[in-house]
Amino acid sequence: MEPLNFPSYPFRFKNRENKIYIFDVIRKKFVVLQPEEWVRQHVVHYLWKEKNYPLSHINIEKQLLINNLKKRYDVVIFSPDGEIELLVECKAPKITITQHVFDQIARYNLQLNAKYLMVTNGLENFYCKMDLEGEMYTFLKTIPNYTP
Repeated sequence: MEPLNFPSYPFRFKNRENKIYIFDVIRKKFVVLQPEEWVRQHVVHYLWKEKNYPLSHINIEKQLLINNLKKRYDVVIFSPDGEIELLVECKAPKITITQHVFDQIARYNLQLNAKYLMVTNGLENFYCKMDLEGEMYTFLKTIPNYTP
C-alpha cells in the first residue's frame, strides 16, 4: 500500500489465502486490506494516537438508514455524553475528493448531527466544523484534540 499523509503506525498484518489482512483495533479482528481500509486504519490511529480520542469512543462502519436506503458510515467518534463529535468519510487514495463526497457526508450528517466532519482519501484531509442550526460548515486546519 502507498504511503499516506498521516504519521506511520505499527500496524499488524497477516496473509491468509493470498489476501493481506490488517488488524482493526476497534473491531478487534483482522480485516481484508483494501485501499479504503488502509485509509480508515490510518484515520483511527491518527485520532487515537495524535488527537487522543479513546478507542472506546470510536465506532467503525455502522449502518444507518437514509431515504429508506441502507448506508454505512466509515468512522464516528462519540463525546463522553454520547453525542456524535466527529463523522469521518474515508475514500481510497485514488478517489478524488469532490463536492459529491462532501454531499455524501452532509447527507449522513443530517441524521447523525456530528459537530465536526472529516473527509479524507489519505492524501488530502479536509476538516469542517458544523453549524447545525445554520446548516453550514466552516473549514478548519485540523480537528480539535480530545478533551474529556
